[in-house]
Amino acid sequence: MNNKELNKLSIFALGGVFEIGKNMYVIQYADDIIVIDCGSKFPDESLPGIDLIVPDITYLIENQEKVRALVITHGHEDHIGGIPYILKQLNIPVYGTRLTLGLVKGKLKEHHLKGTVFHEIKTDSFIELGRSFQLSFFRTNHSIPDCVGIALQTPEGTVVHTGDFKFDLSPSNKQFPDIHKMAKIGEAGVLVLLSESTNAERPGFTPSERLVGEKITDAFQKATNKIFLSTFASNINRLQQVVDAAILTNRKLLLLGRSMINVVSIAQELGYIHIPEGMLVESKEANLLPREKVAVLCTGSQGEPMAALSRLASSTYPHTEISPGDTVILASSPIPGNEKNVAGMLDHLYMLGAHVIHGSGAATGMHVSGHGSQEELKLMLTLMKPTYFIPIHGEYRMLYQHRLLAESVGVEKDNIYIMNNGDVLDLSGNHVQQTRKVTAGNTLVDGLGIGDIGNIVLRDRKHLAEDGILVVVVTLSRIEGSILSGPDIISRGFVYVRESEALLGEVGRLVLKTIADLQENGNDGKWSILKHRIKESTSKLLYAKTKRRPMVLPIIIEV
Repeated sequence: MNNKELNKLSIFALGGVFEIGKNMYVIQYADDIIVIDCGSKFPDESLPGIDLIVPDITYLIENQEKVRALVITHGHEDHIGGIPYILKQLNIPVYGTRLTLGLVKGKLKEHHLKGTVFHEIKTDSFIELGRSFQLSFFRTNHSIPDCVGIALQTPEGTVVHTGDFKFDLSPSNKQFPDIHKMAKIGEAGVLVLLSESTNAERPGFTPSERLVGEKITDAFQKATNKIFLSTFASNINRLQQVVDAAILTNRKLLLLGRSMINVVSIAQELGYIHIPEGMLVESKEANLLPREKVAVLCTGSQGEPMAALSRLASSTYPHTEISPGDTVILASSPIPGNEKNVAGMLDHLYMLGAHVIHGSGAATGMHVSGHGSQEELKLMLTLMKPTYFIPIHGEYRMLYQHRLLAESVGVEKDNIYIMNNGDVLDLSGNHVQQTRKVTAGNTLVDGLGIGDIGNIVLRDRKHLAEDGILVVVVTLSRIEGSILSGPDIISRGFVYVRESEALLGEVGRLVLKTIADLQENGNDGKWSILKHRIKESTSKLLYAKTKRRPMVLPIIIEV
């Protein structure tokens, strides 16, 4: 490879495009690689037993001597959730703002990971990484404090990654967007812009978070009983507004849910949430107070079965319960895919006699998005004036709509690239091409295992979930080959044994016949053949009798 081929700028995603979640973007020039964000996403019903999905970092491991840093734009799970799993395989320094690093350190502590080098960045920081990159930053608004966009100066030109953003001109936390700095970066020239696309289908502007605070305060003032409010634990700006409403209405505050307690503790320690001393109470203390003097801040706004609000709705949470007349506020909107869980939880809350307030419409106003809508996306494009544009952070229809927005503000259609995870955009001089791919995909986390669950295991799990398992146990004499005991038939998730004795008896007789036939043909010592024939004949019989295909597992024991 000659120097011209080596010294090119390459940009690609290892997660975060054609999907919502597990954001990870890579910028490479020559022997220097910068990684931006390392998120996770939750599995759907097609991945039974899987706890979490993180990016496949095969490319980074193969080139680990070139990876200079992991730079984090903000502290949401879809941007930091994969960090503990990646750092177990790749030891690299981590750069982030104060709150973001606080949340990351909390995660690494849970995973008992030590030795990571952290570097705190501010919006006026200037960092040189390797021989190819100089990084500067600009503040953006989002639903968590300390969010930044990144401007990377490279030998080919400036690459800008916006992070997640909206343009909230009256933010509740006083962290105003660096619009002037964005304009200066754009004036100096932006070669490539990577901009998030979450709300690219939503017209207009996203309302200010301050409006939610006003609605929460109003609901607190009108409530005559105990208040339960659930929102994302990471939405620290909203948590502070809940605290402020509780102070105004003279209520003590009870925190429920591990992530809520952890995030509030970290944010409080770092000065991002201000809670008066003595305001926080435990469950037993809260139960001794008048109900109109208590507010509960809890997890579970997405209807997660084991989260605090779901357990409260099903009356299974210890020491705390929802009573008739209590107010329950869901200060969030369902993430796509969670609608059914949320609807079921709402039904239970109404059955308990609670006054339920939920939704992001004008009537309730209990939630606004942290992502910019179409006019804000166009404003970012106009400020940056990129030569090339890559829409990121969204499913395909969002990326497509963002491309149309970019065209509408003057970006050349041929200079806009919608890329899947692993697609590489190479830039060298005036030459740009998107012709190669790197390894990208999902790494599945199951318990302590990272990436050890593959398609075969998942196929077996689905098989077990759909039709169950039938175990056939036969004990044979090692010397004579005769049957000493069995066949014993064990059914799990297939049929109820006591009601299916005739069927299982027929299976037993078929197994005996199969063994006898093999012994007559001189194959009695070949256990692999015996197991295969038992499985094959039993599966055919079961499908003929039941039209089901359980997993058949023959076990041959020699004595």
